[in-house]
Formats: sequence, structure tokens, C-alpha cells
Amino acid sequence: MYTNGYIFRYAAIMVIIAAALLSTAAMLLKPFQERNVAIDKMGGILASAKIPDVNATNAIKLFNEYVKEEIVVNQDGEVVESYLAKDGKMQDGKAFSIDMKKELYKKSKGEPFELPMYVIDKDGKTIYIIPFRGVGLWGPIWGNLALNDDLNTVVGVTFGHKGETPGLGAEIIADFFTKQFVGKKIFDDQGQFTSILVVKGGITKLPEDQRIHGVDAISGGTITSNGVGDMLKDVLECYLPYLQKNR
Repeated sequence: MYTNGYIFRYAAIMVIIAAALLSTAAMLLKPFQERNVAIDKMGGILASAKIPDVNATNAIKLFNEYVKEEIVVNQDGEVVESYLAKDGKMQDGKAFSIDMKKELYKKSKGEPFELPMYVIDKDGKTIYIIPFRGVGLWGPIWGNLALNDDLNTVVGVTFGHKGETPGLGAEIIADFFTKQFVGKKIFDDQGQFTSILVVKGGITKLPEDQRIHGVDAISGGTITSNGVGDMLKDVLECYLPYLQKNR
């Protein structure tokens, strides 16, 4: 018959061993997890610029091939840091490691912030990639918006989410939704910022001359669609000083 002291000691030892094993596993797996996160991030950036056949195997290679510059811009639209590709490889820089959530929180508090931007050379054309992050119905949503060299016309877009409802809000990643953004504009003919409107009931509700700035919301996914629209507006406003200076 085991004493209570023996049982407690045995349980304590097993807890310590289990904790040590879990801690070791976490440390060993961390580099692989970080690599997978980086590959997914690179894939989203490339896909927004319509780089074909991007996958987990070739994302790093294609990122180094197409991304020619990483830029960090501040709240005044000034380029704080810039990293140019060298010898066919993008140099490690601050832009890729910026935590969008933290920087956007600083912006909400009226504090100075810094945000990343990526410059892609595709078929001799310059494309600017703006990452963004926001809130959907059940959690965070994020993505990348690719702009033509006029810093106005949308080349493509990608979205991601953590837990939106399948068949409803989760459809923000579907082609039928993202394809609508291609060719849309974030400034009107007078140069006024409009963002991209995500319109419940469809863009036919907009005046005809404003439809170039809108896309149809997802049927049944109103809150997530609103989250996408708010995210685009809020984040693009952060980049607005840079866009206006360089258009």
C-alpha cells in the first residue's frame, strides 16, 4: 500500500518530466513553426501580386526572385528603412518582422507607428504590396493588397482568417470574392481617398461612377464583410501619407 507522501512525490516527478518534455519539444519545433509562418506570409504577399504557382516548396525562392525591396514607412509617410534585394536574394530586414497588430494598436492610441510594404518586379512592372490586419466575426482577419505602380489600381488581394464561419464569412478567401478587387481603385478621379467598399446587397446599390471603388459583400457573411471593409479603410489610411506623396 503506497503512502500519501509516495503518491504526491510520484505525481510531482511525473509532472516535472512531462513539463520538461513539452518544453523541449516546443523549443525543437519552434524554428520549424517560425519557418512555416514565414513561408505562409511570403505566399500571401506573392499571391496578391498574381505570381503563379506559389506553394510551400517554392515560396522562399519566388519571394527572393520577385521582391526587389522591403520598405518600412511611418505615420508621416516617410521611408524609415529600405532593404534592396542583393545577388538575387532579399536581405533580412525590419519590414518582414514587423508585428502589424502591435503597430496598428499604437496607431489607435495616437502613438508613432511603422508599417511594412513590399515592392515586387513582375514582368518589368512595379507592384506595391500593402499588408493589413483587422477583426472579423469570430477573430482576426488579415491579408495583402497589391497596387499597380499608380498606387491606386488594385492588382490583386489575398485574405486569411482564424475562425470565420465556413460557407459564410470564411468565403473571404474564395476566388469569387477576391477576384472582384482586381481593377478597383482606392482614389477617385479627383484624387480623394475612397478605399474599397464592401457593399451589402451588391455594388449596384452604388452610383455607377462609384462602383469602381466597391465589391459585393458575401451573402450571409455581413459582419465579416464589414470587417474586411473596415480593415481596408483603417489600414490604407495608415499608408495614405506615403501613397499621396508618391503617386
